[in-house]
Amino acid sequence: MQPRSSAWTLAAIYAALIVFASLFPFEGWRVQGVDPWVFLTAKLPPPYWTWFDVNTNIAGYVPLGFLLALGMLRDGRRARWAVPLAALLGASLSLGMEFLQIYLPRRVPSNMDLSLNAGGALLGALLAALLERLGALQRWAQFRERWLAPGSGGAVALLALWPAALLFPTALPFGLGQVLERLDLWLDEQLEDTPFMSWLPLWDAPMTPLTPGAELLCVMLGLLIPCLLGYCVITHKLRRAVFAVCSVLAGVGVTALSAALTYGPAHAWEWLQAPGRAAIWGGGLVALALVPVPRRICGVLLLVALSMHLSWLNQASTDVYFAQTLQVWEQGRFIRFYGLAQWLGWLWPYATLIYVGWYVAQRAAAPRMAA
Repeated sequence: MQPRSSAWTLAAIYAALIVFASLFPFEGWRVQGVDPWVFLTAKLPPPYWTWFDVNTNIAGYVPLGFLLALGMLRDGRRARWAVPLAALLGASLSLGMEFLQIYLPRRVPSNMDLSLNAGGALLGALLAALLERLGALQRWAQFRERWLAPGSGGAVALLALWPAALLFPTALPFGLGQVLERLDLWLDEQLEDTPFMSWLPLWDAPMTPLTPGAELLCVMLGLLIPCLLGYCVITHKLRRAVFAVCSVLAGVGVTALSAALTYGPAHAWEWLQAPGRAAIWGGGLVALALVPVPRRICGVLLLVALSMHLSWLNQASTDVYFAQTLQVWEQGRFIRFYGLAQWLGWLWPYATLIYVGWYVAQRAAAPRMAA
């Protein structure tokens, strides 16, 4: 029996992220007293548009169409209708998002956006069909069978999302999941002047910045975590080493891209100073040293690494300069990606923690399985 494609998992996650990006910041809902479908008959093109908006509206739905069509192509019963069904589902999601945006003050529904989103979903579906016809999807299935253990869909989905999570600026390179300070402030605002305020935990000491040594270890762990996640589903030692090198290069490259988008291309590598370089080399060398470790032990080590990483990050405060950095995304042209990238960066480590906890429990239940 053919294993269920991880494309369905990725498509569901990506659709949820589109909802976040389309409806962020989820506040200020109001009824305007006009027909919510009025945007469908508006004149084209709309008064205010840029090529950046055009390109992002197309590109944003290409992965969704691709993943939906890929999942259907892997499922022989629906392969014939993969392209039209994927395009229809993508267009339907976009229609729903545009309909809901008329109730949000910071969003403007547009039939142009709907058309571009639907076109992007169709392009993605056509790309999947083309790759299927060229035999690329079959080669990927063979590659996955050689490289990855059965039941690796969850790990593949998380690894595919890791570079996207790194796009959102972090106070520390690879420092995903630093949410406690923000959560505490949000709870203070929501529960102020209510009896529930006394339920909040009292911190014994104020949050302080990390020491240089702790920063070094956090960066190393942040880079080591995806490597260990890959080791949980990759068995061959040489392939693990190749994966570790590719993961480090991808992490460094995406972090540089995030810096370039935030501060400008001239500042893409300013974060890579001597401590950062030492942490990257250290994390890479530790990842290579762990190549021979059995899969179950890699899962346990990953749980330890995630727990330490999140504990240190969430006991540390962020500085005012980092808060100013976020305004570039929150108020600039990246506003439509702000919620999407932010939630990815916040939730990725915790989703990984849940997955690895389940993985270790499954491996413990079957100790005689090959590692």
